[in-house]
Parts: sequence; C-alpha cells; structure tokens
Amino acid sequence: MEKIVNHILKEEVYYEKLDNGLDIYFMPKKGFTKKFAVLATNYGSNDLEFIPINQTEKFKVNEGIAHFLEHKMFEQPDGGNAFDKFSKLGASANAYTNFTMTAYLFSCTENFYESLQHLIDYVQTPYFTDENVEKEKGIIEQEIKMYNDDPDWNVYFNCLKAMYSKYPVNIDIAGTVDSIYKITKEELYTCYNTFYNPGNMILFVVGDVDAEKVMEIAKKSNHYDVDKLKNEIERFYPEEPKTVNEKEIVAEFPISMPMFNIGFKDSDVGMKGKELLRKEVITEILLDMILKRGSEIFEELYMSGLINDNFGCGFTSQVDYGYTLIGGESNEPRKVKDTIIKYINKYKEDGLSEDDFNRVKKKKMGQFIKYFDSVNFIANNFISYKFKGINLMDYLEVIKQVKFEEVEERLKNHLKEEYCSISIVEPK
Repeated sequence: MEKIVNHILKEEVYYEKLDNGLDIYFMPKKGFTKKFAVLATNYGSNDLEFIPINQTEKFKVNEGIAHFLEHKMFEQPDGGNAFDKFSKLGASANAYTNFTMTAYLFSCTENFYESLQHLIDYVQTPYFTDENVEKEKGIIEQEIKMYNDDPDWNVYFNCLKAMYSKYPVNIDIAGTVDSIYKITKEELYTCYNTFYNPGNMILFVVGDVDAEKVMEIAKKSNHYDVDKLKNEIERFYPEEPKTVNEKEIVAEFPISMPMFNIGFKDSDVGMKGKELLRKEVITEILLDMILKRGSEIFEELYMSGLINDNFGCGFTSQVDYGYTLIGGESNEPRKVKDTIIKYINKYKEDGLSEDDFNRVKKKKMGQFIKYFDSVNFIANNFISYKFKGINLMDYLEVIKQVKFEEVEERLKNHLKEEYCSISIVEPK
C-alpha cells in the first residue's frame, strides 16, 4: 500500500491498485463520525463513440445511455433494489451521471464495512433484461420531460448549445425521448463491459475507518474474472471549432423575471494533470477578482438594479473542453452582458489590481483548507480530479505558484467577446 502525504494540509492518502486494475484511495479522518465512499467510472454522457473491450471496430451508442445505465445498475437479479439494502444498513446512497463520469456513493455513521461491500457488489452485478430495459424507458422519459420544463436547466443547457456546435456537451445528459427508446439490453451490456471495467474505475473512501480493512473488503468483493484493460479505452469525439455556435438563444417559460447564462467558451484545451489544474486555478482567481461580490462589475450591476443576489459565476474545466458561466436574473440580461464585456475590455487596457490578486489568492487557499472538513467535498472532488490526471492534494502547491501575470494573460486569452454566448429565458 502506497502512502501519499501532504504536509501543508496535514492529510494523507493510502493507495493500492488491485490485480484487476481497480484503483483504491483511502483518506483517514480521525474523529469524524461520517464516513463516505464513492465508486466511479471514467464514463459519462459525452462518451458516445468508442472501441468496445476486446473489439477492433468503432461503436456508436444512443444519446443518454450512460445515464440509462446508471439507473439500471440499482436493479438486482433477485428482483430487489440496491437502495433497499443501504436503507436497512442505515446508509444514505445515491448515484449521478455527468458529462464525463458516473459515480455510485453512500455515506453513513455505522455499518460502514457492510455498506462498502454492498456498494462494490452491486456495481459489479449488471442485470439487464428486455423487460426491465423497456420499463425504465418510461421512467427516464418522465425525467427528461421534467428537465425540459425546468427554466434553470434550460437556461444552462441552451448556453451550452449556443457555445458548442459539435462536441457532445451540447447534448442533454439524459438524452432525448427518441434516443432512449432506441436503447437495447445488448447496447447496455457493451457499455457496461467496456467502461465498468475495474481498470477504468476508482474507489475512494474517506472517514474514521481502518485502511487495512477497507483494502481487505475491496479485494474480497472484487470480481477478478473480467478481462483486464491492456490500454486506455479508445474514445472518439468530434472536432469542435474554437468559435461559438450561436451568439444568443432565447426561450420562454412561465417565470416572473428573465434568467440568463453568459458563457465564455475556452479555446485553450487538450491539457491534463497539473497543467490543467493550473489553468483552472488561474481562471478561478480571475473570476473571483472581476465578478464576485465586492468587484467593480458586481457593484455596478447590483447598484444599478441590473442583478440581484442570485448572480454568480464559475469555471468548468475538462481535458477536451471548458467554459466560464455567469448566471443570474435580470430584467435587462443583454445590458448585463454589455456591462461585463465593457469592464473586461477596460481591464485588458488598464490591467488588473495586483493587491486584489494577492487577496483572492489567500482567500482561495483558506477556503480550500476549510473544505477538508467536509468528507462530501473530499470524496466527490478527489475522483473527478483523478480522472483528469490531477491529484486534489496538489491544489495548494499549484495555487501558491500562480503568478499575477498569468491571471492577466488568461483574461486576455479566455474572456473574448468572440467566444461569448448568452442564453436567456424570458417570461411567457
């Protein structure tokens, strides 16, 4: 078992790779009552074209299949549901699919080892029949329709569609009603056998539990009869242009005030590991400096009544794509966008404040250290970073190294008007 220590955070992580390829990470948190475990696969809704394990030909699947597969994993061969057993053990379980990852998780205060064994067992026990696949289609259809009726979801997704013309991040994670009805049992098994291979998965455990016992259960519960991954799974994504797809998308919903998402598409993509983390940290510092509460932009927009307390922003960073999103409510969303662009151009001319940079940098370091009091934060972020080739424990080291000049450079390269789209949802 390998031990990774971060002396600044005073945290350590134990690591072991099982014979079947599964990566296991464990972070001890002495004195914490809550324990948390996540078993995740490096597989999300973007993965629509790939070469299945032990095959040579490219395979294209229906949109929404990763999310469909996540739903089906809870059904057990004995007719039971994996959630029921978690409830009996007093554990709170959940699962989610995003663009790049599918995760199965639970938290508990007791019966941790039994719950961990159950988590590993059921994620390794797919049970798809023609009947239960057909039944699931109606359930997911309702979920899709629910999201289609949600203005928050629509303003966000329309912004992605405005930015991206070809990359599958412009496709709803759950797919469409048409696409999910084409999904078959055979297709699900192909995706499962390829992406739920232990060599494409990570188990992360955090809490006041015994490292040796965690490893013992993981080894005992794991299936070793699967074909080991010899190489990384070959995936195919369409070539995405740097330019945005549309400058503006407008939809109507029965709401009282218009909602907006302003997106800046990242043109600087294709990096992994510390390089990607550094870009993420630089962008987060930049956004905090110019857009968060207390900034010139925020104060002007707020004091002029153009925004309210719902205003916020963030940067999403993946290997092949990335974007900054600025969202909120406003009676004049286009004026909000124009004001933001005006200030961005001003900062490009006049430069940013180095004092602001140092203040935000210190604040970010303090926030990050504080996050380590939350097992939820640690577990969910550790794995999503790992799939991008990043060790979460490196965050502090990277943020310490970031220079003011890098933030100014990022402002010029990333926040460009030609890479900007706006999505608006107006009252019906």
